[in-house]
Amino acid sequence: MQALDLEVVEAARRWLAEGHELWWCTVLSTFGSAPRAPGALLVARADGRHVGSLSGGCVEEDFLARLTTGAFRAPVQVIAYGAGSDAIDASRVGLPCGGRLDVLVEHWPADRRAFRELEVYAEALRGGPLQERHVTLDTGVSQWTTAAAPGPRVELFAREARIRVGPAARLVIAGISPVSQYCAQFAQSLGFEVVVCDPRPEAWADFIPGDARCRRELPSEYLRRHPAHSMTAVVALTHDPRLDDLTMIEAVRGSAFYVGVMGSQRTSANRAERLRRSGGLDDEALARIRMPIGLDLGSKTPAEIALATMADVVRVMRGR
Repeated sequence: MQALDLEVVEAARRWLAEGHELWWCTVLSTFGSAPRAPGALLVARADGRHVGSLSGGCVEEDFLARLTTGAFRAPVQVIAYGAGSDAIDASRVGLPCGGRLDVLVEHWPADRRAFRELEVYAEALRGGPLQERHVTLDTGVSQWTTAAAPGPRVELFAREARIRVGPAARLVIAGISPVSQYCAQFAQSLGFEVVVCDPRPEAWADFIPGDARCRRELPSEYLRRHPAHSMTAVVALTHDPRLDDLTMIEAVRGSAFYVGVMGSQRTSANRAERLRRSGGLDDEALARIRMPIGLDLGSKTPAEIALATMADVVRVMRGR
């Protein structure tokens, strides 16, 4: 998760400032039931102190044991854990889950280059532009570029790894309704960070949040204090224009990749006119709002409307 990634970055910055050399580890690929997904991070010092996780236990134990005995002095290498490995440095450690993972290990001296790497990581994870890090696997030379669109966190090529770095995909649900409940469930199963905002006390009575963050306030106020970053989708799902319209006005001021509001074609046309007349939105801002929300699946039930909404969010997020 990106919250853990930030902890890794901040620990690395502290240790560099203290003069420690670092080993920066990234999960490159997984096969079978590997414990962590590609892009997971761990940073370690020569004495074995570390922050982050590659597997949840067994891989870290082997890696740190080898590190403290002087291994991994090359600028870059790939090590593999689990069965069937053909990576550069295959470990004999098997994973209890029977899977396999390949880990990129970079040895960073405490120099300006390492500080720069971490500055870009921190900016991207905190909501800056989505970045793509290109690492040459035989030399360790790296280069950052702005990613053209969201995509897989890691892509592997013959001599290069490309690692996308950015904030976690976030879904801000404006207002609780039956559709909101299903959207929250679908989004959490898709790996989104979910924030649900509603100032109405009675709305929360039957809402089941799961792992969603609950904010008992106007969604527009939440967005004013936490502007939408480039991996944010904002969906208004109540049919209450007092709540939905304010959300739209605030949402288009941020960098959300998706802004949508529920309603029929007629309701959407009336809302567009209100937002233009009372909200002061111009044609460019209105064009960013998907009214009606979601893919046209002929949806009728709350679950079907939520499915159409989340399918459209994923479509746009993937650049389709």
